[in-house]
Amino acid sequence: MSWILCIHSAPSFTTIKFWAAEFKHGRKSLGDDERSGRPKTATTDDNIAKVHQMVLDDRRIKVREIAEVMSILKERVCHILIQDLDMRKLSARWVPSLLTLDQKRVRMNIFHAMLAQFRINYGR
Repeated sequence: MSWILCIHSAPSFTTIKFWAAEFKHGRKSLGDDERSGRPKTATTDDNIAKVHQMVLDDRRIKVREIAEVMSILKERVCHILIQDLDMRKLSARWVPSLLTLDQKRVRMNIFHAMLAQFRINYGR
């Protein structure tokens, strides 16, 4: 059974050939090389905290408005909101993707109250 799992998770023959060629040409490890270009500056802990505070202050704030205030790209703001803060846009509001246990309990209580009211009104 574990042999089958190893076969399915093993790198392909082409990948192995590529790695062998890389090592023949002096490569020391399979880790990523240093990349040139501009380092990440938009997705910092400070920017994440500022975006989070802006959303908490106004749940209906637009991505464009956050980007203008923060002087970063809209794409970076979306990344911060969705990936780092785990939020999504719902009915023109930014809300956390996952509900807390208290929020789930409140929703269940409201549901049961509405169901009871429905049964009273429609005799079921």
